[in-house]
Amino acid sequence: MSALPALVSVDWLVRHQNDPDVRILDASFYLPNQNRDAHAEYRERHLPGAAFFDVEVIADPASDLPHMLPPPEQFGRQVGELGIDNADRVVVYDANRFLASARAWWMFRAMGHQDVMVLDGGLAAWQAAGQKLESGEVRLPARRFVARFRPELVLDLDRVRAVLEDGSTQVVDVRSPGRFRGAEPEPRAGLRSGHMPGAVNLPYGELIDTDGRLLPNDRLQMALEGAGIDLRLPVAASCGSGVSAAVLALAAYQLGKEDLAVYDGSWTEWGGRKDTPIVTE
Repeated sequence: MSALPALVSVDWLVRHQNDPDVRILDASFYLPNQNRDAHAEYRERHLPGAAFFDVEVIADPASDLPHMLPPPEQFGRQVGELGIDNADRVVVYDANRFLASARAWWMFRAMGHQDVMVLDGGLAAWQAAGQKLESGEVRLPARRFVARFRPELVLDLDRVRAVLEDGSTQVVDVRSPGRFRGAEPEPRAGLRSGHMPGAVNLPYGELIDTDGRLLPNDRLQMALEGAGIDLRLPVAASCGSGVSAAVLALAAYQLGKEDLAVYDGSWTEWGGRKDTPIVTE
């Protein structure tokens, strides 16, 4: 098990939501083909005191790829504007089965902030427990947050090419089997279909229980072993655009592996180029 927990329960958050050092963030995000406005839904209903962590805004404006990790200075400024400093305990949730709460969790860790956790089951679990919600926008006084980038948790295109070629890292694609095989279209237009040569497939949804919570550790271990993934060796996660890949990073962290890296550009970068090899089945 890892030293700091990656998940918190609704019961824990009910007890600690008013602690002076706890900051709650709604990081809900939807894929383009879901046709939903995460920020608008946040304004309609969110956990008490939760600010909105927008993965589309806390992103690198210089990149033509969607929601890429921003430079540390930008991340620190934008997180500080949410009322968070380096001494805070950050709790992130979403309304879409870990899709972006895990991404926000990974972003904080990639920027050197270890005290960050995900609400297990997200908004649905909070509502199922009968806890109250609020509406409107939460704006807290700005604070100073200093980001310290951890490059070992992030892979770029060149590094992914290298580890695929030398076999030094297990690359796990968490998209659906159909997208992995190239049998289903990508939700973003203009991308080729298929997967990276040498990558293995473990859809991120297979790490989530029917109640929307992360699987217990024994079942997480079974899922990873069933896909041929050995957490004793280097592992990198890829997905459509670097968001759901963080669900695998979260699951691996639960099992004690704290250094699983995410390919930030993921399939939007790889499948959007003409010079990257692709396998279809």
